[in-house]
Parts: sequence; structure tokens; C-alpha cells
Amino acid sequence: MDELATDTGAKQAVLDSLATLYPWTRSYHRRRLRDYASRLFEAPAQKSEPEIRSRAFARLLDTIRNAGTRNGLPINAVSQICKDLEQRRVLQTGPHLFLLMEPEAYYTHIFSLLGLSAHGCSTYVSYAVSTVSLVEKPRKGPGWITLGGKPVNVFGLSRSRMIGYGLLTGPGSYRLELVPTERNAEGEALALLHSLLPKTQFERPAHAIKAANRILWPKLFGESFAFLQIDDEDVADLVADHLSDEGSWLRTRLLESPKLALNILDEIDRLAAGPWGGWLARGTDFFWYYENGKRLPLRMVGGELINLATRMKVARFAAPDIVERLANRSLIPNLLLMFLVLSILPGVRALGGSHQPVYYPLMRYVICRALETADMDADFRRALASDDVPGAWGHRVIECDEDPFESIRKGSIGETREVIDRFGDMPFADACGGLSSFVSDPSWTELCSQLRERAIAPSVFS
Repeated sequence: MDELATDTGAKQAVLDSLATLYPWTRSYHRRRLRDYASRLFEAPAQKSEPEIRSRAFARLLDTIRNAGTRNGLPINAVSQICKDLEQRRVLQTGPHLFLLMEPEAYYTHIFSLLGLSAHGCSTYVSYAVSTVSLVEKPRKGPGWITLGGKPVNVFGLSRSRMIGYGLLTGPGSYRLELVPTERNAEGEALALLHSLLPKTQFERPAHAIKAANRILWPKLFGESFAFLQIDDEDVADLVADHLSDEGSWLRTRLLESPKLALNILDEIDRLAAGPWGGWLARGTDFFWYYENGKRLPLRMVGGELINLATRMKVARFAAPDIVERLANRSLIPNLLLMFLVLSILPGVRALGGSHQPVYYPLMRYVICRALETADMDADFRRALASDDVPGAWGHRVIECDEDPFESIRKGSIGETREVIDRFGDMPFADACGGLSSFVSDPSWTELCSQLRERAIAPSVFS
């Protein structure tokens, strides 16, 4: 009983903290999950927008269109995806690039489809973070799945080829090997999954997972939604598109202005030194550097991007160098730059996991403060200040112990309507379970305490 009371108290503390950061969410905690999902996928309020924003959104649509075509979607489906995104500027940005039957990905997509179906939508775009390691915890991460309660090595890689290596590792040779940790433990589920997944060789692990997910989507979710999954390679192409235009905001402001990039880094350092320290770390300056399969941090020094470990120059902080590096994937935009081109500039609502509802508003604050200090783009700053729910918690909202792959094993392929309706009718507090991604996180424990004791104020969120 005491343990249950402790768990309930920790969960309520998280919900109270979320409501302190996002007051509009409090009433939804006592309603059906469907109502909350519907609000998140409700089209942001229409308003006039500065040219900076409309041009950034047009570039985003071009990237979405190109990604859809490259992924083999029919032309009419790609057109509908772009039309829906134009009308409903909302993007799921929470899940890492997992195979779709990984519960963390599957139940987030169920939640997104719940919100989209409430508005009669038939298309779905999800950004999947791929600047992550193959192994994030012991036998956890994109390089592992669990089938029948047993861990399975997705690529059959040795520990030395997984630890410290990322999904964007390459070039190389990667296959979806699905090697069980226990010999002779393949079983029916593993054999079935083997039969579904592509047998070809891939240059990068991310390419293999994306190809697998194109096959798995209709098996798990049916044909009701045209699904497009984009990742950090698409973001790299989007940033390159911005920088290839001599008149683009990203090129003239971030790269060619003597102030803005430094102001952004200064603001991040200032936050890191204050009560929000730890939520928005300066892991790398605008780009990650990929070398020999490793993701390495960079520092901007005197107009150069420097390898933090070796102090060697990687590229000039200038469009020609960066565009070339983005094309060969030796540079990949970091999370701040990703949110800048996918959400902040084009005015797209971003839905994320337990950390994003904290660090994303801090990113917006950093951009606004940096522009204000440089006395730039007052119209764009006003647009940011008036955004309708620019970001919210929308990943790992549903906690469920059911194995998504069971629907394929039982032959109930694509029957998601019942699953969506079942969770949609649940009370919010029941659907989100014990909020394990929050209550087990020391950062959230500390934040709940700080908010409760008024040692920290969410003024930067407004």
C-alpha cells in the first residue's frame, strides 16, 4: 500500500508539474484520452505570418514531398500528405528510429492516429530521431528488439560494433539479421518477422530500419493512413536547401550574421548556468560530426567548426563547406537546428516525449532572446510569441504491456480501429499508466521539487 501510494504521489507530482508548465493541459487530466489527442492535432489558429515563416514552411513541404517520392508513396498520397500538413501544422517528433513494433514507437503512433482520426485525417508524418546510438541501455535501443520476452540483436553486430556507434553509422554493410541472444531460441515470432523484413544489404543501419518500417506499417496499422517517416537525413537535406539559397533566413542570419549564432550559444550557456541547467545542454554547436562511424561534438571557434576532441578544423561555418558536408553526411544538424527548420521557423507544432516539453520551450526562448539581443526580425519574434500551443507532450503518453507484434502473429493485421477506440475512450490518467518515463527520471524528480517549492519559475515558457 505504501509503495502504491508513493507511485500515485509521484505520478500526481508529474501531472501537477506539467500543468504548471502548460496550464491548458490541467482540465484534460480528468477527461478521455481522445480529447487530449484531439487538441494536440487540432490545427493551430490561423493568423498572418511573416515571410520568414511562409518561406520556411514552403521549404519544409518540398522536403516532405521529396521524402514521400523517395519512399515510393503514390503521387496522390504525397500530395494529400502535403495538403494535410499545410492545413494542420502538427508533427510527431518524439520516437527514436525504432522498428515499428517496438512498444515505445507503436503506442506513440497509436496516440497520433487517435488525434488525427478525430479530425478526419488520412495521412501522418512522423519525424524519427536517428542521431542516436544503436545501444542506449544494455540490450535496449534501435539495435535491439524484444520478441517473446527475449532480446534480439537486430543487425547481428558484435558488442564492439554497437557500443558507441550510431544509426547513421556508415558507409558499411548492414542486414536485418535478427540474432537471438539465446541459441536455438528463434521461435515462431522471429521466423515470421524474418519473413517480412527486407533481405537486402544497407549502407547504414538507419536505412535498414526505414525500409523495414515501410513494410511493417500496413501490417501493424493497416491502410487507413498514408504514413511518411522522416529522419535526420531528411533534416540534413532541408538545412542544405535553406543554405543553398543566398537569401534564406538560415544563411543570412545564422551563418552570415556576425551576432546571431554566437548569441544563441551564449544564451544556451546562460541557461545551463542557471536553474534550468541540464535541460538544454550545449552538446555540440549546431552540427554533429560523423567520422569512422562515431558521432562527435563540434565547437564554433573563430568562424570554424572544430572537432572538440582533437581541436582539428572540420569545416568553415559557411554555406559552401556545410552544404558539402551535409550532402556526404559527415555533418548532421543537431537537435536545436532540427527544431529550428522543422518547427520554430515554419510554425509547426512539435509533439515529444518526457524531456521535450521542457527543452523545446527553452530552445524557442533561446532563439527569441538571441534575435532580440541582435535587434533582428521583430515580426518573426511576435509570431513566435503568439503561436498556438507550439509544443506539447505527445510521445509515450500511452503505457501498455501488450506486445504489438501479437497482432501480426494472430493474423489480425491492420485492425487498429479497435485499438485506437479502446485507448481513446480511456480516462487520461488510466491510459498514461504510471508515467514511468517521468517518475523514474532524476531530472523530473528535481524539477517537480523545484516547481513545488517555487525555486524555479516557468516564465521562459510564455
